[in-house]
Amino acid sequence: MRKAALSFLLLLSANLLLAQGSESDFFRNIGKIYVVVAIIVATFIGIALFLFYMERKVSRLEREINE
Repeated sequence: MRKAALSFLLLLSANLLLAQGSESDFFRNIGKIYVVVAIIVATFIGIALFLFYMERKVSRLEREINE
């Protein structure tokens, strides 16, 4: 049963990977691919800035505890 479920998931994931070509062409044709890329980049920049801010805050708190 477990092998059958794993085989089904692998088949499904392979099918989804092959189907992505038409969706990316669709976004590219209507010019929305740049909007999608901009949103992804903005999200990653936001996460990086948040992590940088939190690291500085944690470092400051660690120094206060050690003093």
